[in-house]
Amino acid sequence: MRVVLTAGGGGHTGYAVALAQRLTGRAELTFIVSEGDLWSFQRVSRFGNVMELPRLRSPDNPKPAILTIHKFMNSLIKSYFKLPQDTVALISTGSNIAIAPALATRVRGGYVVNLECVDRIVTPTKTAKILYKFSNITVLHWEEQLRHYPKAVVVGPIYEKPVYEPYNGGYVLVTAGTYGFKEFFDELIKLDLSKVVVQTGMVDPEPYRRLRPNWVFFRFDPDFSKWIAGADVVVSHLGLTLVNAALGYGKPVITIHNPRWRLAGSREDAKILTEKLNGVFLEEVEASKILRAIKEVEGRKPPKYVDGAEELVKLLSEYLT
Repeated sequence: MRVVLTAGGGGHTGYAVALAQRLTGRAELTFIVSEGDLWSFQRVSRFGNVMELPRLRSPDNPKPAILTIHKFMNSLIKSYFKLPQDTVALISTGSNIAIAPALATRVRGGYVVNLECVDRIVTPTKTAKILYKFSNITVLHWEEQLRHYPKAVVVGPIYEKPVYEPYNGGYVLVTAGTYGFKEFFDELIKLDLSKVVVQTGMVDPEPYRRLRPNWVFFRFDPDFSKWIAGADVVVSHLGLTLVNAALGYGKPVITIHNPRWRLAGSREDAKILTEKLNGVFLEEVEASKILRAIKEVEGRKPPKYVDGAEELVKLLSEYLT
């Protein structure tokens, strides 16, 4: 069967990868990525075909919906005519890029799976709330999310399969997602740590390289899992990386809260997810508190949960047979 997965960047692309890992050999896969999103393209293209659609809004620049209508109509038309004709199901992994192809799939008689984000426990995402109204099924990671989607199905947390053997490489891994977190990086480099690996995203890494030549800085790496595998501690903003690190690789995690991400999850979402992963929540961006959090979380073991991605694939097979 032909399954289409949306991969709208960041953690949304991570969900698509996690599901593709379990669907490979069971279905023919096509992915939808945002136009110009080379990072997502590189991550999913090894699993199947890729098509591009315009992204309506981004977390660092959330335009009013009225200003994105022309993009939505363009995306809807492209979706209706360019999605593979043999599409049986479309899985939305979130992000507004998923709305138009999900609607087009329903109009064409296909099956739509609406996946909420693993980190949106208190505040639901707008995309998932919209798709809940017309999807065939909505899938959740946690029981608490049922308050927003009472007719949904809980499968457990979805995360990527480990592709490397975990080991202790003697470094702290820091990532703040696609858009980065300059204020946090500025405090981080004040720490007297011998080995740190930092993914800066859209923040220029060059000034930090000059200040800390013994650390590793880079914007993006489609093979980011290799860095998670060797980290002693993983520090990340609210998102799928935390779950991948804790549940996929068994790493102790620290959540950093970035208030500038207006379309991202809330402070309460971050706190609850961190508790579920047995991590440390870090709200204030100060060097001394960053160091204290690293010391506090070292050696912690995350809990065990059911493999939500595998459960979703089983559920999909039941519904489509």
